[in-house]
Amino acid sequence: MNIKQAKEHIKNSVRLYLKKDDYGEYRIPVVRQRPIFLLGSPGIGKTAIMEQIAQELGIALVSYSMTHHTRQSALGLPFITHKNYKGVEFDISEYTMSEIIASIYEVMEQSGIEEGILFLDEINCVSETLAPSMLQFLQYKVFGRHKVPDGWVIVTAGNPPEYNKSVREFDVVTMDRMKLVEVEADYATWKEYALKQGIHNAVTTYLDMKKNDFYRVETNVGGKSYVTARGWEDLSATMLLCEEEGLAVDETLVAQYLHNEKIVKEFTAYYELYNKYKKDYKIEEILAGTNSAQVVERARIAKFDERLSLLGMLLDKLESEMKENLEKSDFLTDLMKLLKVIRTLNEKDQTTSVRTQIENQIRNRQKMIESMANAGTLSDEDKRRHRAVIRFLETAERKLRLEKTDDAMASAASAFAEAFALIKAEFEGEVARMKEENSKIQARLHNLFAFSEVAFMDGNEVLVLVTELTVNAYSSRFIGLYGSADYQRHNEDLMLHERQDDIMREIEALEL
Repeated sequence: MNIKQAKEHIKNSVRLYLKKDDYGEYRIPVVRQRPIFLLGSPGIGKTAIMEQIAQELGIALVSYSMTHHTRQSALGLPFITHKNYKGVEFDISEYTMSEIIASIYEVMEQSGIEEGILFLDEINCVSETLAPSMLQFLQYKVFGRHKVPDGWVIVTAGNPPEYNKSVREFDVVTMDRMKLVEVEADYATWKEYALKQGIHNAVTTYLDMKKNDFYRVETNVGGKSYVTARGWEDLSATMLLCEEEGLAVDETLVAQYLHNEKIVKEFTAYYELYNKYKKDYKIEEILAGTNSAQVVERARIAKFDERLSLLGMLLDKLESEMKENLEKSDFLTDLMKLLKVIRTLNEKDQTTSVRTQIENQIRNRQKMIESMANAGTLSDEDKRRHRAVIRFLETAERKLRLEKTDDAMASAASAFAEAFALIKAEFEGEVARMKEENSKIQARLHNLFAFSEVAFMDGNEVLVLVTELTVNAYSSRFIGLYGSADYQRHNEDLMLHERQDDIMREIEALEL
């Protein structure tokens, strides 16, 4: 299965493991909750999906790479204790709590979340001295005499033997106590993730044309050459920062992330061409609807790979604007709920000023961020949304202080009304700006379709445009919320065309 399917399978397993009956007992007894073993080639996103699962289920996450652990750090340090058995004195060896188990308790204490996932990566690469304890742990969920707390699901991951000489095979007894999930690299699935993560458009457009370069591990005369999903993502992050700082992205840099000489040369050459297209076509003018006839003509006669790169650049720009607009909309929705809470609290207790209530809400939000961060469940989107709310409240509190709307001489009711009116005006101003940006993006989306219809006519590029807008999480949501007559028209044509193809295949299958 691909990594997306593996994520859903693991997520569903975790949800079932944590399901309780009316008496608060786990429906699947802890002893029957088999550890999940995620087996797949390196760098395909095994760790990333564990973070996503924890975030989506609202539970904690503790991650460890087992290659970094010795027997002592995993099992605990031995110490001598004195015991009395039936009147006979003995000195026996015991162990301090495992660093791994202790981390679970620390996360529970810091975050207040009692359930979670213990994710142990590279589980089949443990040292020889740790291997017996590791097998015991997988079977009985204990390190030494210390047990994984109830409510914590064990998920492990490892690489197949062909990718790592240190891999040790588990015996049948051990495998029979785990749920095996095998996953393979799949570009189409990774691209969905890449679009959501903001992976550099040059990476995705290059891989659209050369999908075989997405993941490759080979052994040749010079040793192993390899390119992984992790390598592309890390390269993308560096490229984006290099562009901000005006630094060159050359073969030397690319080779630090992609360890295949041929792919390094081809991607670096493509990146130079990509930047040339970006400069020649003047992306902003196309989206603004002010492009020249010469640009349209050049796109019309260009080769498919050039047109695909151009379309990718246009989509990248527009979809990033949609993402920003949607995140602002989510922030304002969250803020509106909070302002309603402040108003409701004032109705119950008019002795507390608006400023004090805002300060309380800021502290509550900061504690929420800290708790989610400690639990390992704070996504980048949630972090930005919470910080935007805090920034608005801090700005509002400063304005209230300068305006002195909570003057002690004023009545409680009038002081609240005046202060809340000021905050409401600030909120409505943010909403108005968001709606203005929204209208601008809708116009730019129309301009993109208008350009594509003229430049590409009935070519595959328009099909690619509709497909990309459908697949991308932000553009599909934006269009779903606000609509697009251009998208709807082309999508209906696409669906009709696909249905016609299905009918023809069915007729051919009849062998009339």
